[in-house]
Amino acid sequence: MRVGILTGGGDCPGLNAVVRGIVYAKRPDMEIFGFMNGWKGPLTGEYINLSEEDVEGIHILGGTILGTSRTNPFNSEADKKKLFENLEKNKIDALIAIGGDDTLSVAAKLASLHFPVVGVPKTIDNDVSHTDYTFGFHTAVNVGADAIDRLHSTAQSHQRIFYVELMGREAGWIALEAGMAAGAHLIIIPEYPMLIEEILDIVKKRMNRGKYAIVAVAEGFKPSDLEGDLNTHDQMDAFGHIRLGGIAHYLAELTKERLGYDTRSVVLGHLLRGGTPTAFDRILGTRYGVQAMELIKKGDYGRMVALSGNEIVSVPVEYAVATKKLVPYEYYKMCSLFFG
Repeated sequence: MRVGILTGGGDCPGLNAVVRGIVYAKRPDMEIFGFMNGWKGPLTGEYINLSEEDVEGIHILGGTILGTSRTNPFNSEADKKKLFENLEKNKIDALIAIGGDDTLSVAAKLASLHFPVVGVPKTIDNDVSHTDYTFGFHTAVNVGADAIDRLHSTAQSHQRIFYVELMGREAGWIALEAGMAAGAHLIIIPEYPMLIEEILDIVKKRMNRGKYAIVAVAEGFKPSDLEGDLNTHDQMDAFGHIRLGGIAHYLAELTKERLGYDTRSVVLGHLLRGGTPTAFDRILGTRYGVQAMELIKKGDYGRMVALSGNEIVSVPVEYAVATKKLVPYEYYKMCSLFFG
């Protein structure tokens, strides 16, 4: 049996652990083909054979040995045709797609066309539905919390305000948990918009009380009363997502202008998704990889592996892309006890 695997979308810590888990869990009669650079690999036919020796020790490494891209093979009929031609040409009996909403949306389309596919949820944003956690998120929160920890001392020394921008397009999980863990004085996320005056009021009260302030803000946040758009729409990926960024700088400049405090912005950006995965993400990625291969062995296709409590389960892959897993209001409300 010939099994293809690919890693699509943004890289994140734990991807290599999944790849290693898949390879180690294969049967002796199976061959593993790692398609290169996400869905681009099946379009070009570029792949590498993977054995236990090839993946030994890679679970401790960040990134992905297979490379990645944001290629969408369903963007055109020509690409769709090429995708199926190459899968047939390489005699791929089943495919494991490791990725977030976009990668899994392609997997869901393949499943609807009755191609044998299994999905593995991957995104540091932690917004894939029907799974408690995605690997990479834990590492991103740790990196974000460590950065905010370090900013406390310099902000306090200079009686300064820092706006710290963290990843989170539609879901603010990273900003919320990194900010909460590191004691940010305000956390603002896309799920719960605020007026500019509300933000400034909380920051001003915090400065009056504590003489310095740190605000964690998700990159996808937009004040309710902001006119226009901070983002450039000419930079759009194959799935229609614009490149985000700039909210921390905007709020820092506005705060400096309105309140007169020394205010700075820090964008953590890709630092959150780079580097060595935490032990939690190595283990979760490994468990996902092993369970994905178990589904292949059983012929249980059209499924996505998921974490439920401490158990690895599976759900229909279309469930993963039907909705976004957003921060619940009660969770955000609890965190708001520590604002100001």
